[in-house]
Amino acid sequence: MIELKNISKSYKKNEKVINNINLKIEDGEIFGFLGPNGAGKTTTIKMITGILNVDEGDIFIDGKSITKQPVEAKKQMGLVPDNPEMFLKLKGIEYLNFIADMYQVPVNLRKSKIEELSKEFNMYEALSSKIETYSHGMKQKIIVIGVLLHNPKNWILDEPMTGLDPKASFILKEKMRQHAKQGNTVFFSTHVLEVAEKLCDKIAIIDNGKIVLLGDYNKIKEEFNNNTSLEEIFMEITKNDKKNN
Repeated sequence: MIELKNISKSYKKNEKVINNINLKIEDGEIFGFLGPNGAGKTTTIKMITGILNVDEGDIFIDGKSITKQPVEAKKQMGLVPDNPEMFLKLKGIEYLNFIADMYQVPVNLRKSKIEELSKEFNMYEALSSKIETYSHGMKQKIIVIGVLLHNPKNWILDEPMTGLDPKASFILKEKMRQHAKQGNTVFFSTHVLEVAEKLCDKIAIIDNGKIVLLGDYNKIKEEFNNNTSLEEIFMEITKNDKKNN
């Protein structure tokens, strides 16, 4: 479970980019975090994962505070960031072993999981090459494999489908469904509203640093109109919010 309590963040004095956000992502849920560019999605995710400090409030990962118990909280999560340009000088296999070491994945288990996942995502033959030689999609795949390798209870995915080929996207979406069905948590941001529409149990829309819509997706559809698409709901909500600012 992931819980955000009264979270705020400012980059400049008296200018909050995140303004008093409260969210609760329950076990067994796929939770979609949506919003326009610059709305605060990635900033929120960076605070959840401890990359950015929280100015006000607190965040809990399975009851562990990211501000007071950062190591314990981070052990409960796996992050796919919005930019896979990292560890470029490492070979793919070196990166995966580094992640496995960080999360204390036993040697025998990691070997079989690396082989299984890399073949599934069509990356097995590329593991001996440096990440800097990979295409954007391959870099995204190696980061995704690294998260799946240590099987954290809480998946936090920032635009995880970006750059993935259709097969890899399909595999990842199926794994997200399986992970949630097993009683785990999937929190992900996306600009592809059709993906969120098909995957999500609950959604939140953030705009100008504030949550402007939150709830069970099916109930939200009923409130608007059962024939209304998530894209239409998104456009209506963000349009209305801009009128009020």
